[in-house]
Amino acid sequence: MGVIEAIILGLVQGLTEFLPVSSSGHLEIGHALFGIEGESNLLFDILVHGATVLSTLVIFRKDIVNIFRGFFRFQWNEQTHYLFKILLSAVPVGIAGVLFEDQIEALFVGNMIWVGSALLVTATLLAFANFYRKGTRKIGYLDALIIGFAQMLAVVPGISRSGSTIATGMILGNHNKELARFSFLMVIIPIMGANFLKIISGDMAAESHVDLLPLVAGFLAAFLAGLLACKWMIGIVSKGKLIYFAIYCALIGAIAIFAA
Repeated sequence: MGVIEAIILGLVQGLTEFLPVSSSGHLEIGHALFGIEGESNLLFDILVHGATVLSTLVIFRKDIVNIFRGFFRFQWNEQTHYLFKILLSAVPVGIAGVLFEDQIEALFVGNMIWVGSALLVTATLLAFANFYRKGTRKIGYLDALIIGFAQMLAVVPGISRSGSTIATGMILGNHNKELARFSFLMVIIPIMGANFLKIISGDMAAESHVDLLPLVAGFLAAFLAGLLACKWMIGIVSKGKLIYFAIYCALIGAIAIFAA
């Protein structure tokens, strides 16, 4: 992987992690276009996902500090409830990752028909949520668990994590702006957990030959693009305008299927 390819894939990851268009699906398409074998890019994928988590931490740093400040008062206050909702939302994807790790990894084989079909599913979900009535409810524990199951389904490349979680919350009747915040914060635990397990398991040993410059370039590109996309997406979700992303996913999905 060269520097230019790394920058492009980093930008793709940074933008699509927060926009409801599936970062994993776009990375699969990018790997296919560049002729890059997915199995040889474990370290790169881990780094660019880590970069988007870092951009989330930067954007929501005040919220995160406030949550932990309230939690360490050791009271059942609003912050403690919010933290436990985030933890609860991570349970489904955590269980799926532990029990079906091999099956999940088998999905990332560059099958464009599969990725395209999943993008069409994302488009359908976004379109439905776009025309659904706007809700005003706060996210409850049951909501958090259901949204967590939506996040679990997004392990499939082409199913957007942010799209599925936000759309599910909108259908449940949760407030749009709170949904954006919750959706972006809930991804921190699964990504950091998955990356940590990959590191300690030694699965990255095969990546020791990768040049440092492409890794740094991809990381920086993903981080900066993530900052931009995160801020942009908060405004879009607040207005409930997801139909444009539904159309985009439908077009890219159709192209991926017919080009396979």
